[in-house]
Amino acid sequence: MNKLPHLIVFVFSLTLGISAQESETIPFAKVEQVPIYPGCENLEENTDLKQCMSNKIATFVSRKFKKRVLSKSNLSAGKKRIFVSFKIDTSGNIIDIQTRGPNKASEQEATRVIRLLPKMVAPGMVDGKPVIVPYSLPILFEVKNKRKRN
Repeated sequence: MNKLPHLIVFVFSLTLGISAQESETIPFAKVEQVPIYPGCENLEENTDLKQCMSNKIATFVSRKFKKRVLSKSNLSAGKKRIFVSFKIDTSGNIIDIQTRGPNKASEQEATRVIRLLPKMVAPGMVDGKPVIVPYSLPILFEVKNKRKRN
């Protein structure tokens, strides 16, 4: 009786096995239907969906990103940039997060925030089939000179 759930899961995974088409990676700019970010479901045009998704991700990142973490990381004053890339899989999940920033603390904070992104309502689609869609964004911030206290 204990083996039945394992058998069902195994059969289920075989039934839903990934085909070559499903595991294909299609650039965000070229996908027929972009992944649908929560709150963008009511839009129909792909260009509107792209814009909505980009705006929602940018807003989310700016709200969740903790700049004070970076102020404690001994970065020199000035404008800084963290390059972030990730993929949205065929189920709408965020996977394969990669970051490149001015130091480890900035990369860790960017990774933390991207992990918080919600699951997409629908994955990217090509020919009516789900595909993996890569997405990139820069996170820009400014480090101010620390003021000396008297």
